[in-house]
Amino acid sequence: MPPIHFIEGTQEFPDVRSAEPEGLLAYGSDISPKRLLAAYPLGIFPWYNEGQPVLWWAPHERCVLYPAKMHCSKNLRRIIRQGRFEIRMDTVFDNVVQSCGYVGKNRDEGTWLNQQLKSSLSVLHDQGIAHSIEAWRDGKLVGGLYGVSMGGMFFGESMFAAESEASKVCLYHLSQWMIAQGMDLIDCQIPNDHLMSLGAEMMTEEEFYPFLEQSVKKRTLNGIWNPLTT
Repeated sequence: MPPIHFIEGTQEFPDVRSAEPEGLLAYGSDISPKRLLAAYPLGIFPWYNEGQPVLWWAPHERCVLYPAKMHCSKNLRRIIRQGRFEIRMDTVFDNVVQSCGYVGKNRDEGTWLNQQLKSSLSVLHDQGIAHSIEAWRDGKLVGGLYGVSMGGMFFGESMFAAESEASKVCLYHLSQWMIAQGMDLIDCQIPNDHLMSLGAEMMTEEEFYPFLEQSVKKRTLNGIWNPLTT
């Protein structure tokens, strides 16, 4: 097996097809906003813990969610109809990222959210590229998710829920928003039971990367996002 690629400075990423079987593509370089903007359109994302070099991943199979295919249980539909949560977008992006970093120890739970990455994501938010979808109740943030939007893609990074179903409601509203805006796909990156229960599915690299290449060519909806009005 060839050695893992090392990248430094302005060196470009290697071909995603050279990733190891589990998806590790390269290590090194920085985690600057510029580097993130180079990575996401190629289907590459960072995932590493404090004390490690920056690790870059490009899984051969990808977990994705088509917005129109999100599965809503009867209970979730009832909560949405009742309007249990007030949905906001892009009002407390940094708080959502911080909350995602508190909730656990795995990739989908946030340990990899070190301060350097948080700072870069905050810059992307200020540039109108990174977004948060937030669930509020009684004036308190109780759930949310965030990610990076480029072209027709939403690169979902993490979610949290301080109240039951709050993050699912956020995902539902993101899905509806994307449908209304003509966006294509939520990149969930790595599968877990929670995502699969909500309608996520797996795409092979032969399916995902050509789809991604076309989708990111669409116009990016920069700026502050606002929830759909009913």
